Amino acid sequence: MWYPFAVRILVDYRPALRERTGVGEYVHEMAKAQAGLQPPDEITLFSNSWKDRPAPALASEMGRSVRIIDVRIPVRGLVWSWNRLEWPAVEWFAGAHDVVHSQSPLLIPTRHAAQVVTIHDLDFLRNPDQASAEIRRDYPVLARSHASRADAVIVSSRYAATQVTNELRLDPSRVHLCPPGRPEWADEVRLRRRDRTGRHILFIGTLNARKNVGTLLDAYTLLRAQVADAPPLVLAGSRTAHSSGWEARCQQAPLLGHVSLTGYVDLARRIELYENASMLVLPSYDEGFGLPVLEAMACGVPVIVSSRGSLPEVAGAAATPIDPDDAVGFATAMRAMLDPAAAAEAAERGIRQAAPFTWRTCAEAVRRAYQSAIEVHAHRR
Repeated sequence: MWYPFAVRILVDYRPALRERTGVGEYVHEMAKAQAGLQPPDEITLFSNSWKDRPAPALASEMGRSVRIIDVRIPVRGLVWSWNRLEWPAVEWFAGAHDVVHSQSPLLIPTRHAAQVVTIHDLDFLRNPDQASAEIRRDYPVLARSHASRADAVIVSSRYAATQVTNELRLDPSRVHLCPPGRPEWADEVRLRRRDRTGRHILFIGTLNARKNVGTLLDAYTLLRAQVADAPPLVLAGSRTAHSSGWEARCQQAPLLGHVSLTGYVDLARRIELYENASMLVLPSYDEGFGLPVLEAMACGVPVIVSSRGSLPEVAGAAATPIDPDDAVGFATAMRAMLDPAAAAEAAERGIRQAAPFTWRTCAEAVRRAYQSAIEVHAHRR
């Protein structure tokens, strides 16, 4: 049941402002699906930056029920003030709302609204040295306090729900499972793939330590030793300080000329990569969800995943999880997927696994989380 009046919701859109990686894709598609729910709510997308502006097409893509607040204030200054001083209240910029939804573990200050945070994973607690400066400075110190004060906490997988509940010591009733949806363009990609042979082995993700690209390179080296004409490997994702060793390795034999690093890829390029992929390999040490796995399955791309984090949950029967340090196991799985019959069977399993994941279902779950947050907030007051 939803309230008989339009609920005023402010959604932090900043993760989708520039490079729309997993968190940015989640907030963008979630907000778009929310805008299509009935009865409609009053949704505000909040963004702030000194130099980056929301895409010109954002307003038309979201629809008339969505308002965009774009504040020209340096990101670092406002983030520091919000995280450390919990000031100023977001009402200064966007007016009154019933729910304020942060896309990080830290609250957005508000005078009267119910507060919601999204926590996709807890890597910032386990590996703070690998995080960006802002996350390294604030998240490990503040996340427990902020999450405990949030009226609702949104997670994207059962694995993340268990981690957040246990490690942040939260009441399970305030933790809400809202998995993402398969992309709307996946069906078209799947149709185009019917007439194509996979041209490359694909990895998609930011090239940080937990993505475990080193084991993938080990496995690919073994594969090429066994199959001389194995497809090239494409590493698609933003470079980081940690990735320099992997980049240097790809410039030397036996990987030289067989591995390409694309950097960040936009949506059009990502679709093209899925269209021509023989398989997706994600050997991560930890994932809060693993959106590329869902995207690949929906596109009919076979997936190979590690046995850590949420990946076994997301892939389900579509893949047999492999220990992230088992390069031989990954090489064996990749070689198996080069067989057309095995790949077709794996693709069908993936399509079935991805089918229940929709952005509308995600938006409905988020709406229930908002309703719970409003009720908890009223009780606390």
